[in-house]
Amino acid sequence: MAANITKNMKAVGLMKYLPISDINSLIDLEVSVPVPKQSEVLIEVKATAINPIDTKLRAPKPLIEKEPRILGFDGAGIISAVGEAVKKFKVNDQVFFTADVRKNGTNAQYVALDEIHVAQKPKNLSFEEAAAMPLTSVTAYESLIDRLSITEKDKGKSILIINSGGGVGSVACQLANQLGLKVIGTASRPESIKFSKESGAHIVLNHTENLVEQLQNNKISEVDFILVNYDPFNYWDTLMMLIKPQGKICLVVDSSGLVDLKPLKAKSITLVSEMMFTRIVYNTDDKHRHTEILEEVSKMLDNGKLKSTLTKVIAPINAVNIREAHRLIEEKKSIGKIVLSGFK
Repeated sequence: MAANITKNMKAVGLMKYLPISDINSLIDLEVSVPVPKQSEVLIEVKATAINPIDTKLRAPKPLIEKEPRILGFDGAGIISAVGEAVKKFKVNDQVFFTADVRKNGTNAQYVALDEIHVAQKPKNLSFEEAAAMPLTSVTAYESLIDRLSITEKDKGKSILIINSGGGVGSVACQLANQLGLKVIGTASRPESIKFSKESGAHIVLNHTENLVEQLQNNKISEVDFILVNYDPFNYWDTLMMLIKPQGKICLVVDSSGLVDLKPLKAKSITLVSEMMFTRIVYNTDDKHRHTEILEEVSKMLDNGKLKSTLTKVIAPINAVNIREAHRLIEEKKSIGKIVLSGFK
């Protein structure tokens, strides 16, 4: 490890799983700086993003950790040390990255990650703008390209993106637009409707009202693809009505209840799921696809084909501010991405 790195670092984590209103739900910590393994890089975290997965994993449950659990699943920073087997990076490289769900995350001054999680930071983005993008961009890219198998041959077809104002939805709008699809988003607040349109949605429906009627009012009866970035349970019957025969649906969020799969057969509908961590957690043969997508996203951000979905920066990185970010997400008061910047 580089000589100028201290043995201990600041972090924000938890010991108990408590409501976000409890000041002990997330606490300031001092823990040991992780030592990178052979294929890992040690990154000084300059900015860390907050995602719905953070709030779900932190949600109340009767469990007490023996060691502090540090959340945070994407961010941006500077490489401070590299393992002996690292090939793509060197000390002082500016990078952005996804975290490893199996270990402590990015809500810390330093994080050690296998280089498969890391790519060069887009040069024209700040650390905060870059930190907003890795998890949501990889998820959106995998959903559209790898799961729904959308290609340039699908140009002119339609996609319905449920919750288009969120982190994944707003990136998916941009990518779908790049692919030449007719993009139909859903949102409910004026600010999320506006953000959806700015992200590339041609039409934005109110997902608190009847989606079928709203689409019919736009002279659309069915769509070719549906990307569901919200609990599909209450939407299920609507999704079955709106998807075209032989259409494809991708679920990014778990269903809170059982759904009837029978309608899928009559229309020969393809139903797929997306979890960004799958390739790495299950060590699939194509796990390096994760890196390829992250590198492609970096290029797209640099050449203007994608724009950062950062909408709010909170500083510094500490327990009070991360609790506030969790609260905003839990109360559905956020759009795009919230990023925490800098330790003090």
